[in-house]
Formats: sequence, structure tokens, C-alpha cells
Amino acid sequence: MTALFVNQLTTLDFSYLDPARGVVGESWLVDVTLEGDLDEQGMVFDFGHVKKQIKASLDILADHRLLVPSNHSHVIISSDQSQLNVAMVTSTGDQIQCSAPAQAILLVNDTRITPEILTPILEAELLKEVPANVTGIKLDIYPEAIQGAFYHYSHGLKKHLGDCQRIAHGHRSPIHIYLDGNRDSDLEEEWAETWKDIYIATREDLLTEFDLNGINHLKFGYTSDQGYFELTIAEERCYLLDTDTTVELLAEHIADVHKNRFPASNIKVVAFEGFNKGSICEK
Repeated sequence: MTALFVNQLTTLDFSYLDPARGVVGESWLVDVTLEGDLDEQGMVFDFGHVKKQIKASLDILADHRLLVPSNHSHVIISSDQSQLNVAMVTSTGDQIQCSAPAQAILLVNDTRITPEILTPILEAELLKEVPANVTGIKLDIYPEAIQGAFYHYSHGLKKHLGDCQRIAHGHRSPIHIYLDGNRDSDLEEEWAETWKDIYIATREDLLTEFDLNGINHLKFGYTSDQGYFELTIAEERCYLLDTDTTVELLAEHIADVHKNRFPASNIKVVAFEGFNKGSICEK
């Protein structure tokens, strides 16, 4: 058996539904190994094609989507033409409902979303797209090992022309905060707790709010390039901003909060968006 491998080929930034945690923003790294016979070039598969074709396929399959454990008893799924509708009752009795174009949601035939469950699904799909000499594809999907504070957040960017416009996709992101040049782990932990499994929303996208079983719910919605998106979620699972929710604006928001708390100090915020990318704001 001959194989080639590419470590950290891509990062899957997405959100998934969990009955206890709600809408969970996540970032998983992907290593890929391709097994097979050598072709006429003496290769199992061209590295250039791995980096383009395999990465592109992984991104289409699971990146910037809402992953739904469709076999869970608390999940209800329906469709209307090209629109997919999912709803889940959480363990605390609130509800999460999402309506979006079908390509924005991935239904996973299981009761949970984990790397171990997602891996064979993606492997099977990728194997359909490679030449016959490639006899096996193995993926290693895992979260980044983060030293220090991090949060899981979900959001949608209606003005974005790419897949970031999808209303429920997310990230698992570190946060670094410097106060007068010194990194402050206490402030970082505050944000990790504040944005623990949070949905960060733009206030102008709020359509309505209503009480359901004694719990206040917010409904957000917008139409963007890919179609109509709508999300209903309990208010306690949300963090509202008066701006859009790009990582640049998130970094600026955090910096503004701490500049108000420490007006005489220099504030520097390094807000990550998933793996090895993000924004820096200094005040």
C-alpha cells in the first residue's frame, strides 16, 4: 500500500445543533491521507489536486453550514422546494428553528455531531470524486489545541457574497486581550464565559420577539445572495450588536467595552475567527 498525506489541509468552520448547548460554533482541522496505486506519473494523486479538489469538496460538504443530527428525537425537519426547515427543542425547553436554502444545512443521520461521526460520511463522499487508482481516503478531524481562553460563537453575515452569509455558521476561537501591553487572562476568561455557545446577532436583523413556554425568543431573518435565511433562538442564547458581526467588528466591540472600563489604558484585542486568522483592534 502506498499513500500520500496532507496535514491541516483545511479548516471546517461551521455550527451544529446540540440539545444541551444550543447552536454551537465550531472549527475543526482536517488531515487527509489517500491510499492507492501509483498512476502513470508515479503518484497516488497530485498534491496540487489534493489542495484544490479535495479541499474544495470538504468545504462544500461541511464548511460554513449548520450541521443537524437528524436522528435525534428532539429534531424536526421539513422542506419547502429548495428551502430546508429544522427545529429542535433543547433540554431546557426553549426552541431553535432555522429556515435556509438547502446548501446551508447538512443533515447528519445520527443523534450527535462529533468528529468520529462526521469522518466516515465525508470519507465516503470524497472517495466518489477521486480517480480509480485511489482506493481509500482517511480523514483525521480534530479541534485545535488552544492554550488559554476561547469561545464558541455562531453568526451570519447577510452582506457577505460568499458562504459567510449563511445565518447559522460559526467558529471556535481564541481571544487575546492586552492591557497596557500585558496580556490579561482574566479579561479573556470573561469573554470566553460571555460568548460560551453564543449566537451573535445584528440588531437590525431582529424580526420579532415572543414568549414561548415562559422563555423569551428572538427571530432573526434576512435575504441575501443565496436566498432567505431565518433563525429563532432563545434570547438568553444571544448577544446583540448594533453592527454587523464580522471578526473586525467583534474585535472593535471588545476593545470598546474595555476602553470604557479602562479609559486611561491602552487596549489591544486579538480576536481569532477559527484557526490562525482573525482581527486586531487597538484603542
